[in-house]
Amino acid sequence: MGILRLSHVDITVPDLDLAAAYYTEIMGMIETERTADQIFFKCWDEEDHHSLAVRYDPRVGIDRFSFKVKEDEDLEELESRVEAYGFQVSRMAKGESIGQGESIRFSTPSGHEMELVRDVENVGGLLPKTNPHPVPQGLKGIAPPRIDHLLVTAEEVPEASKFYTDVLGFRLTEQLLDGDGHQIGTWMERSHSPHDLAVVSGPNGGLHHFAFWLDDWAQIRDAADILAYNAIQIDVGPTRHGITRGNTIYFFDPMGTRNEVFTGGYRPDPDFPTITWTEDNIGKAIFYYEGDLNERFMKVHT
Repeated sequence: MGILRLSHVDITVPDLDLAAAYYTEIMGMIETERTADQIFFKCWDEEDHHSLAVRYDPRVGIDRFSFKVKEDEDLEELESRVEAYGFQVSRMAKGESIGQGESIRFSTPSGHEMELVRDVENVGGLLPKTNPHPVPQGLKGIAPPRIDHLLVTAEEVPEASKFYTDVLGFRLTEQLLDGDGHQIGTWMERSHSPHDLAVVSGPNGGLHHFAFWLDDWAQIRDAADILAYNAIQIDVGPTRHGITRGNTIYFFDPMGTRNEVFTGGYRPDPDFPTITWTEDNIGKAIFYYEGDLNERFMKVHT
């Protein structure tokens, strides 16, 4: 019961054609639908209508992020919990949002609009369900099989994290504490991965990045080759995180939104204890090999 996984991230871009070219040709996503002011994309192994929506706006930022729930009853239960916490919930009827059925939307303590959705249009992946090959032929670009997680910012990380864990049922896998024991970063999961959602100190409503899954380190290396060949600005990597133990590259789409490709990490079983990092080790916590953060890495969009 409850939240299953990240469903989609909705961002704003000042150039729809440039976004379409980048996310299909470089990232290797599939365009599933287009309107006058919005384009929808999915990865090759995703069944749902989209995992990324880009909407035209002069500013670069985030509209909302959406998580999928397992049962219709979960929407009612989680709506009650959010309202009891003190936030107003808006119901979206089937057909109001392209590619999905009924959903609920609400603000969070981190200043983001969050959505929970049960019914999403199934457009199918690129592999058959009987005797499939491991990977489709003819993929373009980096071609991740699926979206993986996102990281947002909050002025009060403990308050935001308590909402996500106590109200929505996320589980804290790792935390970064300052010298006073105050949370300045949290990593939380619902899909038994190291993290589906992370929150770090920063302005309310900020998007640091959203990430795509790759299957192994060799694909991370290949992604770096594709990015370099196409003159895509790499922020950090290829490298490894201390937190989550994952392998990573951070880079920017042509509009300035930070993307990540990610692999590795661990499986947090139900009795997995929360891992704590201290601020004096923040460099190794974020980038284990370098042990340092660059100034560009702190940039976020609101």
